[in-house]
Amino acid sequence: MSADRISDYLAQFAQARSQMMDQLRRVLIGQEDVMEQILAAVFTRGHCLLVGVPGLAKTLMVSSIAQILDVSFKRVQFTPDLMPTDITGTMVLDENDQGKREFRFVRGPIFTNVLLADEINRTPPKTQAALLQAMQEKEVTVGQDTHKLPDPFFVIATQNPIEQEGTYPLPEAQLDRFMFNVRVDYPTLEEEKRIISSSAKDEVPELTKVMSGKAIVNLQKLVRSVPVSDFVTEYVVKLVRATRPKDATAPDFIKRMVDYGAGVRAGQYLVRAGQAFAAMDGRFTVAIDDIKKAAPPVLRHRIAANFQAQAEGKTSDDLIAELLKVVGEPEPAKYVTGKKKI
Repeated sequence: MSADRISDYLAQFAQARSQMMDQLRRVLIGQEDVMEQILAAVFTRGHCLLVGVPGLAKTLMVSSIAQILDVSFKRVQFTPDLMPTDITGTMVLDENDQGKREFRFVRGPIFTNVLLADEINRTPPKTQAALLQAMQEKEVTVGQDTHKLPDPFFVIATQNPIEQEGTYPLPEAQLDRFMFNVRVDYPTLEEEKRIISSSAKDEVPELTKVMSGKAIVNLQKLVRSVPVSDFVTEYVVKLVRATRPKDATAPDFIKRMVDYGAGVRAGQYLVRAGQAFAAMDGRFTVAIDDIKKAAPPVLRHRIAANFQAQAEGKTSDDLIAELLKVVGEPEPAKYVTGKKKI
């Protein structure tokens, strides 16, 4: 594919992204960063975990995104009595027209393009684990048969950070499957005034479909083709390794306040998120700023702050912000008379 053609595709992508954000602003007030992070995950085949107190329009946000993308959407309310087969589907004994009995697979709600796993931490680990294969392999195994999931497929899960009673914290293996841990914060004063004012009107804006499922798959391929320089890759590796307390390059505050840091998958997701942010801006190159923008949602659930951090009132977000200040950008290679200077 020629450079001019790629530039045209990226310009169209940036325009489509602008249209999507305009449509979402018709039903959502504020939360611009949250919407952008969800869209970035969609275009990199990633999954999102939305963390926020009830009443911040998390469900409305996800359903609206599915609506403008013209893809199928299903919501599962996770409860303590939810079984794995309630998500994946089950085999039922059926009788055909000839009177012969045979087992037939009845698909569960996971067979969709966008799956909203509402309050995912309210269901036991056995049911949470039912999502693992689907999120990683994009397929579901029931009995001896394996069933492919629709393409595109992504999971957007929500959880309440306040309530702890009757909840089952997600294991690290499943947390690591989520590309982004997205914090949904309270609206600002002006945004809250607009929300209250708009809720007094009996108007439900109709959203226009901006993109089809097939277009999403093509854009996912385009995003993966955005080149990442050695300069950016080196910065990603430095940043991820600096989160590990036993690494020689880790700052002193990481060694004191972190039990364990991010794994290799964090670096992969940082690069993919950088590609998405660049492509959504219409750029065919990943900048350091793209990586810094992706660092909080990618790293916050991959850094385990210890009791020392809690005693000093430090959260994982505080540690990431400090890391972005102390981890320096690598020096670009110098060239002298056509030769690379080491």
